[in-house]
Amino acid sequence: MSILQYLCPECIETQLQASDKKEVVARLAEMAGRVASSLDTDKVAKVLLEREALGTTGIGGGVAIPHGKIGDIDRLHLFFCRSKEGVPFDAIDHRPVKVIFLLLAPEDHATLYLRVLAKVSKLLKVERAVERLCEAEDWESLSSAIKALEAMM
Repeated sequence: MSILQYLCPECIETQLQASDKKEVVARLAEMAGRVASSLDTDKVAKVLLEREALGTTGIGGGVAIPHGKIGDIDRLHLFFCRSKEGVPFDAIDHRPVKVIFLLLAPEDHATLYLRVLAKVSKLLKVERAVERLCEAEDWESLSSAIKALEAMM
């Protein structure tokens, strides 16, 4: 399985502009609403902020993987955002986040949800993964970087 199965050109933002976690979540919800028109962006933001209240998804090393299950979609969606400057995200290492993968899945896709979340986490542990993803300027360079990183796993 490749995470590219769940990511699409419309699901990436390489110039994320946000000043804090709440604004990042709002931008992610807007992106999700553009890609999956059945989604209520306010509901997506609420689900993500509720998940963040349980514990940060800022896993350190400049990375966050916000995720949630939501009943308004029929398939799993993966989104990628990059902030060149980094955004305060309450990460466990207190460093700004530059690479963000958002995972949204239907309520009844728990197994796939966990598999994709694990795959993204594993990909981000490959040597220089964050640097390579930060260099991606568009869909082609991002998908090439992901393919190369997955080949190293």
